[in-house]
Amino acid sequence: MAILFSATLRSNLIVTNCVAAALTAVRRAVLEGSAVCTALFMKRLISSASLIIILLWTALLPANAQVNVTQKNNNLSRDGLYIDAAFTPGNAANLTRDLNFTGTIVGNVHAQPLYIEGGPNGPMVIVATASNNVYALNADTGAVMWSRTDIGPAVTSGLPCGNINPVGIIGTPVVDLVSRSLFFDALISGNPIKHFIFSLNVDTGMTNAGWPVDLDATSLTFVSLAQEDRGALALVNGIVYVPFSGYFGDCGTYHGWVVGVHIDNPSIVGGWATAAEGGGIWGHSGVASDGTNMFVITGNTFTSPGDPWSGGEAIVRLQAGPIFTGQPTDFWAPTNWQSLDSSDTDLGGCSAILIDVPGATPSQLVLALGKDGNAYLVNRNNLGGVTSPVASQAVDGVTRGQSSATYHTNQGTYFVFRTGSGGISAYKVTAANPPAIVPAWNVSQSGQGSPWVTMTDVTNNAIVWVVGAQGDQRLHGYNGDTGAVVYAGGGPDELMTGTRKWNSGIAARGSIYVANDNKVYKFRLPGGTPTPTPTATPATPTPTPTATPIPTITPTPTATPTSTATPTPTISPSPSVTPTATPRVTPRPHPTRRSRPTPPPRP
Repeated sequence: MAILFSATLRSNLIVTNCVAAALTAVRRAVLEGSAVCTALFMKRLISSASLIIILLWTALLPANAQVNVTQKNNNLSRDGLYIDAAFTPGNAANLTRDLNFTGTIVGNVHAQPLYIEGGPNGPMVIVATASNNVYALNADTGAVMWSRTDIGPAVTSGLPCGNINPVGIIGTPVVDLVSRSLFFDALISGNPIKHFIFSLNVDTGMTNAGWPVDLDATSLTFVSLAQEDRGALALVNGIVYVPFSGYFGDCGTYHGWVVGVHIDNPSIVGGWATAAEGGGIWGHSGVASDGTNMFVITGNTFTSPGDPWSGGEAIVRLQAGPIFTGQPTDFWAPTNWQSLDSSDTDLGGCSAILIDVPGATPSQLVLALGKDGNAYLVNRNNLGGVTSPVASQAVDGVTRGQSSATYHTNQGTYFVFRTGSGGISAYKVTAANPPAIVPAWNVSQSGQGSPWVTMTDVTNNAIVWVVGAQGDQRLHGYNGDTGAVVYAGGGPDELMTGTRKWNSGIAARGSIYVANDNKVYKFRLPGGTPTPTPTATPATPTPTPTATPIPTITPTPTATPTSTATPTPTISPSPSVTPTATPRVTPRPHPTRRSRPTPPPRP
């Protein structure tokens, strides 16, 4: 599309610098398939470019749109929504597993698969495993198009605690379609054990120049041995963000971290960490964004009675870098945050989800689902500090780590999640002042998988999909308004193996892909390959507060590395890429650490 667009402009317009910049934004917005980026771009375009560009962009998009699942839950809002006109209830009821799809991989899978088009060899499914193996599979046949099994050995011993073995690539990667680059975090065994952020050419699997980034070698006070990346990466305005927690057992001096690496110059590295120890970012969807700011939810910190809030049990809004202002507008913690700390009852049972509710006041919200069994909604334009939420509701069970989803139909705005008691629950957010959380439906199900949603357009035929992970190991589909069964898991051919409770599947081109241990499964609708409609807009960007000056990251000037992928030799157990790093904002000194209670089980 970008080539056709540029050629048309060259033949009809004198392209100014402003228009050239607009074209770059068009290409990124269209290729990324991100409605958030597209909405932001259109606002800027109207003020900076001519109407003919808008008309050309609008005319070319439907005929040339790609379908790409570049990130966890499909959108930066982490809504888990896939728009595909083929997923009518009638078609969905006749979904069948594609037995000709091989999908053979090696390793346990904790990360969601991705779906990428536009490459020289056709559409592909990208899968990363905990053994530090990365695969690109032919999306039609499941055959391996390329693989990387030389990233470095995953960690199988030497950690102070934990419940995942092996530990390698756990968080869901992210793809930048403009540079055709795949980004992920890998924990690599060695002396010492280290976290590395990689960038691979998505079409060849080769390591891009200037990567990987050794996080222990930056100027950040980051200690790999204490940190685990469970959450998904996010790519926002040229910076890839990686969230970190600790390990099961709350051992070591871990913090909730978000590290940001500039994808065009990986020597520029920023970071934010909770001031107090603890405060891990445990949720599987990791970092959410409105296209400008990033949102994460932290868990328990290790504080003593009377200590001030210092980063834990909170929704935190980060500005580019990442940078945390420390202002009440940029965090929310419940008034009983210290009680949650003491009982190891993390607010961040699930990751942040951004929800827009037309007609509500406020209408731009962020959702937290805590291990205390409550759902909380907060105004994402002004989080409010330590205070009461906009709305809260006791919901069924304790949620621990699984991803959630949100969608809007003619009957209202919903969020849906896996409960601790073994069911799938949907709640509505009312269009009121203030909005309220009310029950919609609940179904019992054997398993612990994370839900995602398909719709035929932005308001119709919502179907909630979920795998009975570590239970009946079948795919299930439910009517998004009523919870009625749409797809019941099929016959013996539909039974899967190696399911993981954090995982959610994806939808693309009339098919569903589920990545499990050692195998990727494909389910397809009857008929040919449909062309879905564009993805719905997931969230409205949040204005950046202007009352407090924002610190600026000032990197050491370095040459921008070429984006051309180059072959990488086999990495030794302790690679030594040492980029020049940008210091993060220094956290406040944390208080003397209290004794830690014995934690309840973590996912």
